[in-house]
Amino acid sequence: MNARQGFIGQNVERREDARFLTGKGQYTDDISLPGQTYAWFLRSPYAHARIKSLDTTAAAAAEGVLGVFTGEHFKAVGGLPCGWLINSLDGSPMKEPKHPVLAGFEGGKVRYVGDRVAMVVAETLEQAKAAGQLIEVDYDELTPVVDGAKAIGAPAAVHDEAPDNRCYQWGIGDKAGTEAAIAGAAHVTTLSYRNNRLIPNAMEPRCANASYDPNADNYTLYVANQNPHVERLLMCAFVLGIPEHKMRVVAPDVGGGFGSKIFLYGEETAMVFASKIVRRPIKWTCDRSEAFLSDAHGRDHATTVKLGLDANGKFVGLQVHTTANLGAYLSTFASSVPTILYATLLAGQYATPKIYCEVNGVFTNTAPVDAYRGAGRPEATFVVERIVETAARELGIDPADLRRRNFITTFPYATPVGLTYDTGDYEATMGRAIELADVAGFEARKAASAAKGLKRGLGYSAYIEACGIAPSSVAGALGARAGLFEAGEVRVHPTGKVTIFTGSHSHGQGHETTFAQVVADRLGIPMDDITIEHGDTAKVLFGMGTYGSRSLAVGGTAIVKAVDKIIAKGKKIAAHLMEASDADVIYEGGEFKVAGTDKKVPFAAVSLTAYVPHNFPHDKLEPGLNENAFYDPSNFTYPAGTYICEVEVDPATGHTRIDRMTAVDDFGNVINPMIVHGQVHGGLAQGIGQALLEHGVYDDETGQLLTGSYMDYAMPRADDLPSFNVETAKGTPCTHNPLGVKGCGEAGAIGSPPAVINAICHALGVKDVPMPASPYTVWKAAQAAAR
Repeated sequence: MNARQGFIGQNVERREDARFLTGKGQYTDDISLPGQTYAWFLRSPYAHARIKSLDTTAAAAAEGVLGVFTGEHFKAVGGLPCGWLINSLDGSPMKEPKHPVLAGFEGGKVRYVGDRVAMVVAETLEQAKAAGQLIEVDYDELTPVVDGAKAIGAPAAVHDEAPDNRCYQWGIGDKAGTEAAIAGAAHVTTLSYRNNRLIPNAMEPRCANASYDPNADNYTLYVANQNPHVERLLMCAFVLGIPEHKMRVVAPDVGGGFGSKIFLYGEETAMVFASKIVRRPIKWTCDRSEAFLSDAHGRDHATTVKLGLDANGKFVGLQVHTTANLGAYLSTFASSVPTILYATLLAGQYATPKIYCEVNGVFTNTAPVDAYRGAGRPEATFVVERIVETAARELGIDPADLRRRNFITTFPYATPVGLTYDTGDYEATMGRAIELADVAGFEARKAASAAKGLKRGLGYSAYIEACGIAPSSVAGALGARAGLFEAGEVRVHPTGKVTIFTGSHSHGQGHETTFAQVVADRLGIPMDDITIEHGDTAKVLFGMGTYGSRSLAVGGTAIVKAVDKIIAKGKKIAAHLMEASDADVIYEGGEFKVAGTDKKVPFAAVSLTAYVPHNFPHDKLEPGLNENAFYDPSNFTYPAGTYICEVEVDPATGHTRIDRMTAVDDFGNVINPMIVHGQVHGGLAQGIGQALLEHGVYDDETGQLLTGSYMDYAMPRADDLPSFNVETAKGTPCTHNPLGVKGCGEAGAIGSPPAVINAICHALGVKDVPMPASPYTVWKAAQAAAR
């Protein structure tokens, strides 16, 4: 594409796809180092047990074994940290039991099936596995706590520090005012339901390769991770005590994350520790069975919600009580997901004057639960959009009309739960979604379905999310233990070619394309002249990584700020070359020009001059053309949209077919519509997966994971999904970043689950159908409705 045509808003094909599609990507498992060894982890077969004895003698003597490591090796180091402090309603800090790197030591406890007990390092993976079978562990099995809704006051305690299994009891909003509003409401709608546990299942499983260089006394860790600088900081400063400058973390190509690769895990931490002892690089690649057991899971809420409305259908109060299952330990951001990232979004798109939410975070003997695509926002949207749709059905009001009566229409708007929306046009996205979904033709399609003995339903979901996770000042006030800024560096080479270094990390988002589009558009140079570098702490500035749909809004803005510094310095050099005042120099289309004249010099000429100091006043300017910037936004961004799902249900079998799925999103300004639509498509697939198929289930008695493989954990397939009708609205640009962007990576997974469930409930004429709405679940609901 000609640089002068502009790149913003163009469907530029993803530059990274060529290597991925031809098998030339380099993932962590592709990296083999000289002297490579392999790790295998012995995991607990019990959900809750005390270790009476642990004998590694035979394993240590086995062929090829270089070392066997247990919890004894890590007693003197810190536990895996949680990055967000939540205080309870009484002001006390959350209970924060130690999260051990390895749990295996005499007198210690294992707290979920899959908990790490010991690590074997051997010459080959087969030798490590064989030796692992020789480790003798005598367990005293204890009663497990499995169901989060029953955890408080259960007969057993997961941790001594939390005898009632409660990590915190947290709340936000006006409790008394909300209770009074609901008590005086003309109509109150109530729902109680579960938001089902999900298991991430990224295409690439977790993987790490750790090495130690005794000559330089430093470490290198290759790891499938979404935020390498944060990984390094947490491991060095809070667990192993390694000086941060002695550790390099590299996250190469990463095959999906969905949040599960944000966190610091014990596996790579143990490997870094052991690499100095065995003096050989250690590789571990999680197999899929291990991933089901040990990756951080998502969701798992039990919620009761009440919505009060006046006689005109206006919302007067929303009251929410949620019990959030945190699993056995606090993962890196676990405490914030069901609190700060959840309850602050309960206003949705509506001007509800009184809102109160109370959350009990509880420990159970299950895998830790943390951020999963959307991280709190899908849970909040499900609360709001299910209760609004249910209220509309109870009152006999068209669900779209009830929403319109309550939409926020003036901005900025301060919600009752702590956020201030800067901009939005919810009526526009809903109106366009209704048009695209052909809601007017629904009754005819319903009649056609009925003629076949099938039931047809229509469900709405008008979501909003807080993206661009930051700003540090707000996050810090809410308990974040780290800043949430982002960093960017722009390095212009003498020939005018450009290398961009970003603290954001790409694992499917297309940063190598969209970031290059932004820079090419700003500088007016070809995209082929721009290279994007990320994922290596030895190369890039300290950045916070990729999650929360923050890459372009925060990371992209940092890059823009650095580019603007390049242009500002370039104007001074160009002014000298053209014998003009730098105040008269403008930059456009890849050229520096003197306003009102035909004088101009191209970008490459200025960049070359920057590296030839005697050609410009170097007494006033440093040589070179290299700038960096950090960006910490003043507010979140607030993407919003309307999703409409239309389903056809066979009441005789419970089979649900999604006939139509329409998504209209306001993402502000859009850099690459094709990539944005791809992100929405992926999110829709995951959201539909949650609504219809996916469910992480533990046995209530034993705590065994019953859905530990694809034989039992149902993932969405192509024939489960319709052809999506996706449109990005003209949009309301974000008001506080120079690109006007909002974030798009999680929207599909946020807006779709309630739309699907609302459609099924409408089809069957029932108040609720639990997620996942499997054929058996839907069949039971249909039979109950028929009775």
